Amino acid sequence: MSEPPMTSARVMWMRGGTSKGGYFLVDDVPSDRAERDAFLLRIMGSPDDRQIDGMGGADPLTSKVAIVKKSDRDGIDVDYLFLQVFVDQALVSDAQNCGNILAGVGPFAIERGLVTATAGQTKVTIFMENTSQTAVATVDTPDDKPTYSGEARIDGVPGTAAPVPLEFRDTAGSSCGALLPTGNAVDVINDVRCTLIDNGMPCIVMKAEDIGATGYESREELDAAEELKSRIEAIRLAAGKRMNLGDVSEKSVPKMMLVAAPKNGGAITVRSFIPKRAHASVGVLAAVTVATACLIENSPAAEVANIPNGSRKTMSVEHPTGETTCVMEVDDAGNVTSAAMLRTARKLMDGEVFA
Repeated sequence: MSEPPMTSARVMWMRGGTSKGGYFLVDDVPSDRAERDAFLLRIMGSPDDRQIDGMGGADPLTSKVAIVKKSDRDGIDVDYLFLQVFVDQALVSDAQNCGNILAGVGPFAIERGLVTATAGQTKVTIFMENTSQTAVATVDTPDDKPTYSGEARIDGVPGTAAPVPLEFRDTAGSSCGALLPTGNAVDVINDVRCTLIDNGMPCIVMKAEDIGATGYESREELDAAEELKSRIEAIRLAAGKRMNLGDVSEKSVPKMMLVAAPKNGGAITVRSFIPKRAHASVGVLAAVTVATACLIENSPAAEVANIPNGSRKTMSVEHPTGETTCVMEVDDAGNVTSAAMLRTARKLMDGEVFA
């Protein structure tokens, strides 16, 4: 006789970067994947454009889940599985990482006792199960517990909060098997020059002007541009197999990146689709991947980017609500060896959620 469906669970709701969602310990959700996904759809209120009967905020950026457990891996503190709960479909995807939700994993792990805080700051080493990659989050822990108050500011989030620097390790080819899964700096798909690239997030990077846009549109303008979105989606579907992702028609990756020359002193301007709706800003790992594309000779991104000198490059990726700064380390051959960026997080609620 099967167990009755889970009706509630312990959860912490957190803002991580420019996203927010539910953070669960692995033992607090069903172990069976189908049961887990059905539970998460119920608590988010999906499928429904408004998610009126759940905790989701009617946007992919606010319909996210982190599942965290203490790690058995050498040198790793916790394992983190990211799940994207679709808004308008009965679908839960583990096909990607989320660097914004990642920003809350360190504080959550300390709050739940998976990691012991140290005086002042605590480093939390996180294994990202989606792509078998590692990140290190530095959490402010005065009085041996996380603080969410501070002076750090990130675009897309009002006010200030405690900084959560994230350092990414070995992210190249996280989902596609190689930084450039086709081996090419440029592939031409449907007469558009694209870079198919994965440095933590599978992305298709193209010049906005080549697809009939400027690269400076608002999110609302892009979401209303149905012909443009159809053309972008056709390229995405054609690129999926080339990127070793198979049929991507029901997947949340690859993300679509329209780039243009920077307008506000940054390295590049981007308009991101995630993948079928325009992003209010840009995802953390997507920003890292776009910044990496800027450093690939003769790529569409390189043709419009303003690249700083030196082996340590601070690169501002401009987006509709401001900018996201990536710090890229490159070797003598110009290959990216590490990437880091600043995020913030805030605990919003700790309690029980009902399905």
